[in-house]
Amino acid sequence: MTKPDATALVLFSGGQDSTTCLAWALDRFARVETIGFAYGQRHAIELDCRARLLDGIKALRPDWAGKLADSHTLEIPTLAAISETALTRDVAIEMGADGLPNTFVPGRNLVFLTFAAALAYRRGIAHIVGGMCETDYSGYPDCRDETIRALNAALNRGMARPFELHTPLMWLSKAATWQLAHDLGGAGLVDLIRDQSHTCYLGERGARHDWGYGCGTCPACALRAKGWREYRGA
Repeated sequence: MTKPDATALVLFSGGQDSTTCLAWALDRFARVETIGFAYGQRHAIELDCRARLLDGIKALRPDWAGKLADSHTLEIPTLAAISETALTRDVAIEMGADGLPNTFVPGRNLVFLTFAAALAYRRGIAHIVGGMCETDYSGYPDCRDETIRALNAALNRGMARPFELHTPLMWLSKAATWQLAHDLGGAGLVDLIRDQSHTCYLGERGARHDWGYGCGTCPACALRAKGWREYRGA
């Protein structure tokens, strides 16, 4: 799918998945804007990574640099205020009685995509790109394909606009996500993601692993590390 005359809005947190999605969008759209959300997350350091990632992408591919447009950050602290989760509170990460990890922030992706659509509405953008995935993931119900398709239909009806939500990672493993980054931007993009993106739920950037920075033990780090090993054939 290529839209050489269209603009896309990418949900860009500063993590591995959203950086790969940004490269995917830059490879397909004429103009790309980004949006990130400050919602009281423990790993807010991810938002600080975005500028370095954008600079690295511009240096890596001059053609991509010419497509990058406005970068937006929305403050939605209410999401943390009404959530009792390990991503918004200083508590241990564990499984809940409902079978979901307590890193699940109820409604987070629904809120993100709704706010993104509202911004896209104002800016005349029809294409919204997110890194949701239900292949290698933590079991979050708002990452599932059926959820995204249902929300897409609701947004189109509720705003009377033909939005298209793109989830290029939906059916990819973490290893395949690393491979997609390489296919899009070569070793340079893979190295940029390793060195400058942030995925660790605890916001830890002290230790440098083969796959990048993080605590190395939280679910996000474990998934990223597993994917890296499989990508490298280890």
